[in-house]
Amino acid sequence: MMLSAFAPAKINLFLHVGAMENDGYHPIYSLMAFADVGDRISLAPSDHPAFEIDGPFAAGLDAGADNLVKEAWRRLMARAKGPQPPCRLILTKNLPIAAGLGGGSSDAGATLRLLRDGLGLPVDDQALREIAESLGADGAACFEAVPVLAEGKGERLRPAPRLPPIDAVLVNPRTPCSTAAVYRAFDAAGTSGDMTPPSLPDAFEDVQELAAILSYCRNDLEAPAIAVASVIAEVLDVLRAEPETLLARVSGSGATCFALTAGDIEAEGLVDTLSRLRPDWWIRRCRLGGPWPD
Repeated sequence: MMLSAFAPAKINLFLHVGAMENDGYHPIYSLMAFADVGDRISLAPSDHPAFEIDGPFAAGLDAGADNLVKEAWRRLMARAKGPQPPCRLILTKNLPIAAGLGGGSSDAGATLRLLRDGLGLPVDDQALREIAESLGADGAACFEAVPVLAEGKGERLRPAPRLPPIDAVLVNPRTPCSTAAVYRAFDAAGTSGDMTPPSLPDAFEDVQELAAILSYCRNDLEAPAIAVASVIAEVLDVLRAEPETLLARVSGSGATCFALTAGDIEAEGLVDTLSRLRPDWWIRRCRLGGPWPD
């Protein structure tokens, strides 16, 4: 019997980034939410271990040891010890690659949960969190896949303020945007963001209040992301010009941008408009929040 797990896209509603520290990492402070669109990991019986990738963004994605799904699998099996039944993992890649959506980290988090539960491995949640955290800055948050405030290198998590229902539109110009290149551009600019935590309520009353408060926050990687992939500026200009958009911003290091809307009707209208204006872009209406069912 085949089992599967959903790997939701991660959205940075804001992302404040500090100057590089002595260990080579940048401290961050970010409000992260998760979308009801994403990738899917499937687990099937097999006579020998196998890993496959399919889906609309499978082309060009490395299925070797550097793939975070494969690395999460390897580290989990090392932690579990003892004999494990062979299986086949299938990654259905629905999200653009190098897109600021935490796709690889989310895929890894879903893989850890699916393998542990599907194979009945004797590994507790804390061990899974430690593996996820070791895989990258978004690893811890993407393993939890619920709205969080992330600090430090992304490993220190606190519950986010209560979020209202959030209808949004995701737009990617089908241009990869290297996180490493964006951080190099950030460092070269020599301007680090203010790391003072913004004042946030315990709960947002509605999406209009959320958008208003977020407008006083930032994504400090937006300008360097535009320096790496100038088409991001066009995406933001198009989104900000439409009446349905309450707030438009880059997610993570780009190139995906998001627009918050007042409701699902507005989100649907924005998708229709964008699809006519730029049929070559990847455009998805979504809900933000989490957790989302498998």
